[in-house]
Amino acid sequence: MRHTVSTLTAAAVLALGASTLAFAQPSGYTGPNNAPKPAAQGSYSGPSTVPLMTVKQLLDTGRDDQAARLQGRLVSFDGDERYTFEDATGRITVEIDNEDFPAGQTISAEQTVELLGEFDKGLRKTEFEVDRVTVLP
Repeated sequence: MRHTVSTLTAAAVLALGASTLAFAQPSGYTGPNNAPKPAAQGSYSGPSTVPLMTVKQLLDTGRDDQAARLQGRLVSFDGDERYTFEDATGRITVEIDNEDFPAGQTISAEQTVELLGEFDKGLRKTEFEVDRVTVLP
């Protein structure tokens, strides 16, 4: 009986794994994909108590792990989810995960954006870790 339960458990795990694999698209495949897409996440668009700061203010007075908002432009992609952000007062490296960009929107270096995130001030690096990117009119 014990062997039968183990066999059934293994079969169930294999069946679950096979059904999960059916949704994954092979990395080299670029054709149509009928797999279910993850639900789009909404975001809050009302007022915020997180302070709007300039790059200079953040670099001069910012504390590690401080929440802040920045408004300016993403002027270059520097690789590995890192971008250079610029406002009228200076530049800072920002880290933006792909899912933190607005869904379905492409952002150019000329567009003004607002970044909501957290200042990461360390001994070897100083950057702004972005939680949300909003395109401004």
